[in-house]
Amino acid sequence: MNSKYYDHLRVEKKWQDYWKEKKTFEVKIDSGKEKFYILDMFPYPSGAGLHVGHVTGYTATDVIARYKRQKGFNVMHPMGWDSFGLPAEQHAMRTGKHPKETTEVNIANYKRQLQLLGISYDWSREIKTSDPKYYKWTQWIFTKLYEKGLAYQAEVSVNYCPQLGTVLANEEVENGKSVEGGFPVERKPLKQWMLKITDYAKRLKEDLDLLDWPESLKKLQRNWIGESKGVEIEYEVEGRDAKIKCFTTRADTIFGVNLIVLAPENPMVMDIVSNDQRSSVIEYIEKVKDKSDLQRMDLSREKTGVNIGAFAINPITNERIPVWIADYVLISYGTGAVMSVPGEDDRDREFSEKFSLRFKEVIDDENNYINSTFGDFSLEGLTKEEAIDKVSRRLVDGSCGRQCTHYKLRDWLFSRQRYWGEPIPIETRDGERRALPLEDLPLEPPIISDYKPAGDGRSPISKEIGWVEMVDSKSGKRVVRETDTMPQWAGSCWYYLRYCDPNNAQQAWSKESEKYWLPVDMYVGGVEHAVLHLLYARFWHKVLYDCGEVSTLEPFTMLRNQGLVTAYAYKLEKGGYVAPDDVEERGGGVF
Repeated sequence: MNSKYYDHLRVEKKWQDYWKEKKTFEVKIDSGKEKFYILDMFPYPSGAGLHVGHVTGYTATDVIARYKRQKGFNVMHPMGWDSFGLPAEQHAMRTGKHPKETTEVNIANYKRQLQLLGISYDWSREIKTSDPKYYKWTQWIFTKLYEKGLAYQAEVSVNYCPQLGTVLANEEVENGKSVEGGFPVERKPLKQWMLKITDYAKRLKEDLDLLDWPESLKKLQRNWIGESKGVEIEYEVEGRDAKIKCFTTRADTIFGVNLIVLAPENPMVMDIVSNDQRSSVIEYIEKVKDKSDLQRMDLSREKTGVNIGAFAINPITNERIPVWIADYVLISYGTGAVMSVPGEDDRDREFSEKFSLRFKEVIDDENNYINSTFGDFSLEGLTKEEAIDKVSRRLVDGSCGRQCTHYKLRDWLFSRQRYWGEPIPIETRDGERRALPLEDLPLEPPIISDYKPAGDGRSPISKEIGWVEMVDSKSGKRVVRETDTMPQWAGSCWYYLRYCDPNNAQQAWSKESEKYWLPVDMYVGGVEHAVLHLLYARFWHKVLYDCGEVSTLEPFTMLRNQGLVTAYAYKLEKGGYVAPDDVEERGGGVF
């Protein structure tokens, strides 16, 4: 060999063989050493293999892990696979191969590529979310949520994609089409499993102050949670035994309310609509039912709505207020009803002006209250804070309002109508629903060849009657299993915990391992997970904390986002992106 050249292939192989033989990067609990837990956001193993974005972050954490080892820390640096999900199921339908088969092939390729790069992972802790030995414990955590009353079923209006055969989160829909595949999405009511993340909204927001995360990322989470303090006002409906509740942070504007606007899906609509307006209301509800929440919230689009022929009574002024429905009001936000104050809100003004509806100004350009007097009750001469307080106290004292805090955060829509995911461990026997006990977990899905949707909003599993309906061997009773599966987020909500004790068949993790390794000292991943993955993982962690299963309030002490890759070093002759195989072959220097 010419001494001028560095034979990287030979040298890399030598040392990687040495690391593997000596188990150099495997770690155990060592009370005599300070631990350092550094974690990458694990990848979804697609058929394309690792790309430059993966390697950018993984290289950075490897540098830190090696540095910490040299400084004497007991470093845990694990890797695994987020291997349940919709893309694998879609690939199976296109190719006719079982998603388990394609997932295993993809995982082997990803692992080979990472080992080519020589990243110092502790491979003895490798996990994959689609392994029954792993998702047994994902299902167990769900049963904990169910036992605490945090998992429930409700009929809700959802984004449903007939082509994919599953519901989609708002973030999975763009311009009325699915991000995965670009298929049309419609709105429809379906019975879904929900998780009560709203019960943890306050803690999820306040505990962000405990974390060493980028402030921009914490701001995204705070905005998503969206805390608002105000008053919930009850408006009596004229001639009906009904009350409409509207939440507002500006009770002082009640003198300027010209409409009460309900979401088209609000169940109260059909109870109070007049006979004259019933057909127009039904027509409008049908017209807007397929619009996504994101479309409806677009401030630039034309406002639409219908008068339902009912009147509400202003609890301060006793004025009759027309009640309308409009699709810019969402049933999933607040109470599904808003009070329109055109003098103070541009959206309300545009709506009223379009339909030539009368309104009055209640605050002038100098922030003085005008047209804000009824009898001996007046806001004139008060500051905004004084006026809000005065109206709020009058409403509360008159039993037509209550002070409260609302959050923009909605309960987590947890059901998915697909095959390749964790079956929800719920069954019904003798008309009673129960969560499966630990000894009956994991609940594995049936082996099927047809992954296509049932076509009626149910999962492909529902077609396997022999799996859905069974006779319990112990009691002899007929049992009906749940057929929805969990979203891909479920397995990634707690994987950092399983790394602490990945081979424990008796527990998801031992208390000793959790107390030693947690919290994660540094978590590195893409900014695209700034809200949902991190919010969901924090939610599950807090539930586990309340159950006494973990000892820390938060899972990830420090979080950093790797930078975006905006250029490449060279273009492959065959096209596409630079893969780890090419780096290895050409001797590095690309990343």
